[in-house]
Amino acid sequence: MKKIGMIAGGGNFPLEFAKAVKRQGDKIVVFAIIGLASEKLNDIADKIYWLNIGQFTKFTFLLLKERVRELILLGKINKNVIYNEKIDKKAQDMMNTIKNNNDYSVLEAITKKLKILGIKVTNGRGYLTGLLPARGCLTQNLPEPSVQEDISFGYGIIKKIAGMDIGQTIIVKNKAVVAVEAMEGTNETIKRGKQIAGEGCVMVKVARPDQDMRWDVPVVGLETIAFLVEHGYKALAIESKKMYLIEKDQFLQLADNAGISVQVL
Repeated sequence: MKKIGMIAGGGNFPLEFAKAVKRQGDKIVVFAIIGLASEKLNDIADKIYWLNIGQFTKFTFLLLKERVRELILLGKINKNVIYNEKIDKKAQDMMNTIKNNNDYSVLEAITKKLKILGIKVTNGRGYLTGLLPARGCLTQNLPEPSVQEDISFGYGIIKKIAGMDIGQTIIVKNKAVVAVEAMEGTNETIKRGKQIAGEGCVMVKVARPDQDMRWDVPVVGLETIAFLVEHGYKALAIESKKMYLIEKDQFLQLADNAGISVQVL
């Protein structure tokens, strides 16, 4: 039996991972971020600790106390917490060593610090392979030719933007860029797309060209498709091999009921 640790942010992805670990007969110790992580984790985890995002000293103490040697980071943590949360001295000292506050710089610094303590940050892929969808159209609703053109148009642009560490989601309509994700996150970008261009938009979400699957794993789930339905979108396209689809059956049922095409590129 193996023991794995998880830093849990928002959304259902940490729940899906915790369930997958338990199904395989392993133990999971969860470090749940207060105000973000789901309280449902209390019923799944073998041990759970609730922490504020800046409590790095306490976090590392608990890792050593629990003898965690492998750790995964899952769930949504909005970038603006860097500016809005109080952090302890150890966290501040670490932040002072990085060149900028983009995702990869922060996560790389955390990974290096944990490695010194003998803790490996892992991608947990062995538990998650069933959540990687195959290429093709997943819904019964096939994209219209104009929608397919929007998908292709958006994909080429968002791959470049993702490589610049700006965002991983783009909203397109009639082969024009409507909105690009930045610090506000995917859901707010979906809302903004509707506000700007009305119904009928297409969303394309990709991984970074250098996506490190240990950190900031791209994922879509029920919350994503619910936002697309609410705001009258026509299609969603996601990148294959580097993006997880959770709650797949319900996800696709919602999409088909709303006439939304879901395509894996």
